[in-house]
Amino acid sequence: MNSSRLRELDDAAFRDRYHCGRFDATVLANRFAFILEHFCSKLLACAFSPVLRDFYDFAATITGPGEIGYPTPAVSRSFMMFTGTMTESVRNTIEEYGVDRLAPGDVIIANDPYRTGTHVNDMLFIRPVFHGGALSGFINLKAHQLDMGGSVPGGFSTTKTSVFENGIVLSPRALMRGNQPVDETWTLIFDNVRFGMLLRRDMQTMIACLDLGERLLLESMDRYGRASVLGAMRYVCDADAERMADALSSLPDGDWTGAALLDCDGIDDSEEYPVRCTIRKRGTRIEVDMSGTARQARTSINGTYLDTKTMVGIALKFLLDPDGAFTSGCYRPVDIVIPDGGILSALPPEGVVFAYGESTNALLTAMFQALAAPLGARAVGGDTGAPNLHSAHGLDGGSSPWVSIGVAGGENGPWGATSAGDGDSFSIFLAANTLARSVEAAEAESPLVVMRLEHVRDSAGPGQHRGGAAVLKDSLWLAPAAHNLFTLRFKQPTGIGVYGGRDGMTGGVWLWPASPDKPPQLGLHDWAGSVAVSGRMDRRTHAPDPDAPWNYFGREKVWRTEPGATFRYVTNGGGGWGDPWRRDPARVMRDVCDGYISIEGAARDYGVVVRGDPEFDPEGLVLDREATDALRANKAR
Repeated sequence: MNSSRLRELDDAAFRDRYHCGRFDATVLANRFAFILEHFCSKLLACAFSPVLRDFYDFAATITGPGEIGYPTPAVSRSFMMFTGTMTESVRNTIEEYGVDRLAPGDVIIANDPYRTGTHVNDMLFIRPVFHGGALSGFINLKAHQLDMGGSVPGGFSTTKTSVFENGIVLSPRALMRGNQPVDETWTLIFDNVRFGMLLRRDMQTMIACLDLGERLLLESMDRYGRASVLGAMRYVCDADAERMADALSSLPDGDWTGAALLDCDGIDDSEEYPVRCTIRKRGTRIEVDMSGTARQARTSINGTYLDTKTMVGIALKFLLDPDGAFTSGCYRPVDIVIPDGGILSALPPEGVVFAYGESTNALLTAMFQALAAPLGARAVGGDTGAPNLHSAHGLDGGSSPWVSIGVAGGENGPWGATSAGDGDSFSIFLAANTLARSVEAAEAESPLVVMRLEHVRDSAGPGQHRGGAAVLKDSLWLAPAAHNLFTLRFKQPTGIGVYGGRDGMTGGVWLWPASPDKPPQLGLHDWAGSVAVSGRMDRRTHAPDPDAPWNYFGREKVWRTEPGATFRYVTNGGGGWGDPWRRDPARVMRDVCDGYISIEGAARDYGVVVRGDPEFDPEGLVLDREATDALRANKAR
């Protein structure tokens, strides 16, 4: 990039650098985003498997050709944890496959985590785009496939100890050549996966979406010219790099540290996995150093360097430049230090990668913590902290396999508070940006009934703006099932408080085994008769208790249940922002009325006295201002 700032370029200098005018460059920048939104909307509407159709577990990017350095000028507004890996994985895949082997109508695929990031179920699809006979870019899609074989249906498990348990690994190869299917690739895939017919329909839909993206990009080149489109790609990335540098300049120079914890792996509870980062900022550059982070885990909770790069980019964009485009340019002022063989940079064959979202989300927490001090009032509270997935499988009627992923666990939880307001209380974790599956769709496709889905009182991190409240979900299973759990972040709060705010509570998982009489009729505060699966619970009552001993979920590698069993998940609470005793008392009373805060919690955490019965007469609640003023004045002394 030339040292001159973009705003300082006159029209001639701009055109000389980017081969188009400012107006055309702006139009094309928006056109790139439109292409991906159009493309993703079609896939979302036409996909067959629930993980794509209902969860939005895919992402798309546009990449420029190698002659301009494979820039990524646009990413879709979908699953963000794919988009950062794709800035590198497209280049990796194409260079290994061979640029000279590409031709119009090809689709190149790969799914090796060490080449492309994330896990083997996430297939990367690349459509090379040729204009006037010249390779002019790539339309890319990374999409979760419902199954890729391996030892566990659907693949979701934290107990796998070998890469060979994950499923089929595909090095870069052609799925389509000249718009014709490459039969040996299709056969290789479907000889190794479950649910082959469903995957075939999804993959055919994805190819149609790639065709659409290619056509739209070619229309842009036909209208504006290839040179102008490639120039606009470079312009968008240069602008994003400049925005990130400007955002960094707003921080004081300094060194800051942050840390988070993965409770365990799937072998036993003898080893914890800390994730540490040191952030060094000088001028318009920043270094994120993961030295001191735990070694790669013994089971499949590791991530790769590509996943770590993604999370660094997400954290910096979220905290420093949330309104700017997320392109490959945002990484230009960023240096990332990742020691090999760590839980954030696993290496094969021992460093098994599948549940990469657990380790990389711990990095997000650590970065939010590290940057809380220099950001001051701009700091953001921590969120629910992890995917917290529940995976189950069994046989339908004793013969046909079924799999349920991301339905009955803690997949939706709170965000942290900011200077702008309270944290949301029912979202996916910050780094995902996917959809919440509807209860009705989940019940129609899996043998379960969601019996309860609500927020937990006094779970949100107190603050002038409080964090989002924890989410409680009870799921009754109607058929025999084998359950794999992803509950690795309950020892410490993930919803860290910032700017004087306090941490959210930690959650947990409970199981009521099948009853010979009838399913338990569970109330919100019922814990008796449960098995303490994961988290901190009172040893006698099994009620949540942040000071109680922690329970290890992996003491059962697979939790097997009979019809009538109920799992309960409670997520972590979101972190608060600002001194909670500065919160408007009227807002505290409204939270008591709405069930976010108890009367006792209002007095204890906020110095607000509310009188009445929020359970049976919420409209009759009264804010005792005199007692509130006295309580707050007493604390001030």
